[in-house]
Amino acid sequence: MGALAEVEGWAAAAVAPLGLPEEVLRLCGALAVLYAAARYVAGPACRAAAGLAHRLAVGHGAPRLAVPLEPLEAAEVIEGGEKYDPRKKEHARAGQIPCYDPGSLDLLGFAPVTSGEEVRRAVAAAREAQRTWARSGFAQRRKLLRTLLRFTLEHMDDICRVSARDSGKPMLDAGMGEIITTCEKIRWLLAEGEQWLRPEARSVGGMMFYKRAYVEYHPVGVVGAIVPWNYPFHNVLNPLTAAVMAGNSIVIKASEHAAWSTGYYGRVIKAALAAVGAPEDLVQLVVGYGETGHALVTAGLDKIIFVGSVPIGKKVMEAAADTLTPVVMELGGKDAVIVCDGADLQQATATAMRSAFQSAGQNCTGGERFFIQAPVYDRFVSEVTRVGRQMRCGHALGCPGGVGVDVGALCMGTHAAHLQGLIDDAVAKGAKVLVGGGGDAERGGQFFPPTILEGINDSMRIWHEEVFGPVMSIVRWETADEVAGKVNNCPFGLGSAIFGPPAIVKAIRERLHVGMVAVNDFATFYMCQSLPFGGVKYSGFDRFAGVEGLRGMCYPRAVCEDRVPFIKTEVPPPLRYPTADIAYPFFKGIAWMFFSHSLVGKLSGIGLILKSFLAPKSFAKGAKSA
Repeated sequence: MGALAEVEGWAAAAVAPLGLPEEVLRLCGALAVLYAAARYVAGPACRAAAGLAHRLAVGHGAPRLAVPLEPLEAAEVIEGGEKYDPRKKEHARAGQIPCYDPGSLDLLGFAPVTSGEEVRRAVAAAREAQRTWARSGFAQRRKLLRTLLRFTLEHMDDICRVSARDSGKPMLDAGMGEIITTCEKIRWLLAEGEQWLRPEARSVGGMMFYKRAYVEYHPVGVVGAIVPWNYPFHNVLNPLTAAVMAGNSIVIKASEHAAWSTGYYGRVIKAALAAVGAPEDLVQLVVGYGETGHALVTAGLDKIIFVGSVPIGKKVMEAAADTLTPVVMELGGKDAVIVCDGADLQQATATAMRSAFQSAGQNCTGGERFFIQAPVYDRFVSEVTRVGRQMRCGHALGCPGGVGVDVGALCMGTHAAHLQGLIDDAVAKGAKVLVGGGGDAERGGQFFPPTILEGINDSMRIWHEEVFGPVMSIVRWETADEVAGKVNNCPFGLGSAIFGPPAIVKAIRERLHVGMVAVNDFATFYMCQSLPFGGVKYSGFDRFAGVEGLRGMCYPRAVCEDRVPFIKTEVPPPLRYPTADIAYPFFKGIAWMFFSHSLVGKLSGIGLILKSFLAPKSFAKGAKSA
């Protein structure tokens, strides 16, 4: 009984960091006791049930990581610290990236820029590590992912706080954008990753009926990823998890605007690699400006994933062209939210507000253009205006727990001026500001208030240019053809959302030129990690996420082999060198026999084959052609 009590205590301690109620901790202990007893006493069936109980209680045995936090990473609130000022010479150091909280301008320190030579060494080290990792089994790869998943769940407060401090978003927005997306990505890879990377049988065709055909998926080697600043944790874990699951190594260039948080996340990754016995250089993180990114693209990678702006994406493609390195491009968008007559308006307005203002609108698939059908237009506008005027904009970590703020800061200090320019242009051309509309320089941070506009049309810059900020632009429409035409009249085509009854939703969806559609919801396609993520037009090409994204981390190898060892392809005597005079007529007979759609054609082919052997002289030189 003492041993069982020890097991019960161990199980309870294993889940204690989750902060679960005492009753749940006792349940975990009881499940562990059940497992221990059945494991050594009961039969196979009971042991299987006990194994399930064990997984419910303590998971699959992923190692627990201990990654100490630096003081500023652990602090709930920073008080009395130095403020960042780009005008100060001491805050503009050569080879150093100034890191600061965009909501308070608290200086967080300086991160060294990764030089071009350091990037090349990182890629070389990653290549050596990949040669080892390519031989790893799926069990070890899953263990690495489970370790990262366990850490993410047990330390989500730290992850969200560090993300919020570096990017300006509220804790809730960090949780939604950093935690659940990462957890779902890992969950899907654990559940289905191996299935989609195993060899896949393919049909063998008409002539090769005695063969077996399949596709093998082999890791490409070293993957490079250039990722943005808006979700610094997820943007690193997203390409990382898929790359290592497929057997690759990866070098990730994080944004200079996320250099501070990348330090913490990098320590987590290194600890996870060590805990599962993976090569320490399997994952490399580098930070810096354009020179660092160019060095990575030209360092001899086997594949590049780029998430960012159109102008920088073009530069990446240009640099990658010299080595013919394949590139996945995700270049943002101007996602449309379409609300139809007959939609659940309460659900649609609440979801629309979240799509526009989560993380201050700094989302690749954030809602930017809101198309509202005429019969429900006034009610929609009235409700979003009411809620918009109640929203609180401010420093996300200004008080313990990060409460009291709905919209945080803009990550980039120059972005408020860009937003103001778009709004001023729209107003000058007839748009009306319903909520917000201008920055507040008195707040002491990089803020822009939640803004709602109506009367938007395609003569305005805001119709065509990506906003990437807390601005909702509302447009009225009447018919399905009209709204589809307006949505498509845009250089981007990433995602979209349609709210309404099935018939009109289907009519609109089939007319849209976009990469993704969520029906009666927003961006849920990204929480279905089996689906590919990406767009069309200026939103980029190729896909990450989903089956397509995972297999994109591999090169496909086509294999055709004998189904039965003693049945092989033999070159028929007429086709052997030197070829016989009947070679071509014999070949024609084979083609007709296998590929004719009619029985008569197949029989004529058989006849031609027989004639080749029975009357070969009719095909001799000078004889009349058959």
